Formats: sequence, structure tokens, C-alpha cells
Amino acid sequence: MIDITRDIQSLTTFRRRSGDFMKQLKKSKRPVVLTVKGKAAAIVQDAGAYQRLLDIAARADAREGIRQGLEQSRRGQGRDAEEFFAEFETAHGISD
Repeated sequence: MIDITRDIQSLTTFRRRSGDFMKQLKKSKRPVVLTVKGKAAAIVQDAGAYQRLLDIAARADAREGIRQGLEQSRRGQGRDAEEFFAEFETAHGISD
């Protein structure tokens, strides 16, 4: 969650106090929104917090793929795995 009193700063302030911001990012694990002329321009985040965000997104993508596959199966869509692999091997010149 962003704390608007601490986590939205001008790019100029960030440049002047980058060391302080790096400590804050590491401690709080919250991103900082940097503004230019009062408008959001960039977000700076601790590397570890960003990696966690990437991991969460990857898991969400996998879950969505599984959900879609199950829904297609319920609707009777899809192909038998043996049929798919036989076609794939033929198309790519793979033989046993």
C-alpha cells in the first residue's frame, strides 16, 4: 500500500536525497512514485520487492492458464494429448 505522505515525491527531491530514498525503499518495501511537474512519471522500487511482484504475476498467469484450460475442457473444447503430440512430431520432423 502506498503512503501518499511519504511515497509520492518529486524527481528533483529523489535526485537530491537518493541515498535516503534507497534506505527507505529497502526498509519499507513500498514503491515510491516520482513526479515531474506534479504528474506521476516513474516508480522506484526495492529489487527484492520487485522480484516478489514478478513471482506473484507469474503464479497468477499460470493459474489463469489452468483456469482457461479447465473451462475449455468443460465445454468439450481441446484435443487429445496423443493426437496433439503426433501432429506436433509430424510437423517438426520428430520421430521415435
